[in-house]
Amino acid sequence: QVQLVESGGGLVQAGGSLRLSCVASGRTFSMYVMGWLRQAPGKEREFVAAITSSGGITTYADSGKGRFTISRDNAKNTVYLQMNSLKPEDTAVYYCAAGRLATVQAREYDYWGQGTQVTVSS
Repeated sequence: QVQLVESGGGLVQAGGSLRLSCVASGRTFSMYVMGWLRQAPGKEREFVAAITSSGGITTYADSGKGRFTISRDNAKNTVYLQMNSLKPEDTAVYYCAAGRLATVQAREYDYWGQGTQVTVSS
């Protein structure tokens, strides 16, 4: 069992930056692929980024390429999402998730955090 707690969301102006953090409980964090997904009002949950268990491979949705960076610190049981050049369309609740596969499919992730709100004003 893995419990995930996100933090770092907030209100930021377009062009600004935020860094999201997700701390995991348990001693098996380093075994899991970690992902960030988001859900805007009235829309389906969508993939943002993922990182393999060792941190060696990262994957991004087209919407975040060049602006978002996912990273992890297995010693701290933490995964991060650095978001730069934020746009109003990035406004959403951001979730971190743990799974066995580096996948864009939300249903493939086994454990989820409660989410953190990111609001980007124009």
